[in-house]
Amino acid sequence: MARILALDFGTKRTGIAVTDELQIIASGLTTVKTPDLLTFLKDYFAKEKVETMVVGEPTQKDGSPSQSEEAIQEFLKEFKEKFPQMPIERADERYTSKMAMETMINSGIKKKKRRNKELIDEISATIILQNYLYK
Repeated sequence: MARILALDFGTKRTGIAVTDELQIIASGLTTVKTPDLLTFLKDYFAKEKVETMVVGEPTQKDGSPSQSEEAIQEFLKEFKEKFPQMPIERADERYTSKMAMETMINSGIKKKKRRNKELIDEISATIILQNYLYK
């Protein structure tokens, strides 16, 4: 089997999470600067077999698309041009940043480290991937 990779896409940074090869466990991989994302993914796909990419779908409380959806659509267009064979799934990402912060608090991460937005993005991507796996 191959891995499933998830993105918590942001205009500045993107959190990335990935499954193991059996697609059982979702783990945070890293956070990359969004302008470097396609290069990072190209390198990652060259090293690892990835079956599907899951991209968070930000929505408002009423279910309408969030402001960042426009930037995500631009990224997806570029992604599909570079990786036309890679299936893309979308997954609801509402409240993942809040859940990431709660996860850090509950796991005893110190306040100073909880200010690290890159860590929040990576944990958010992991939550997106977990929700996708267990839906």
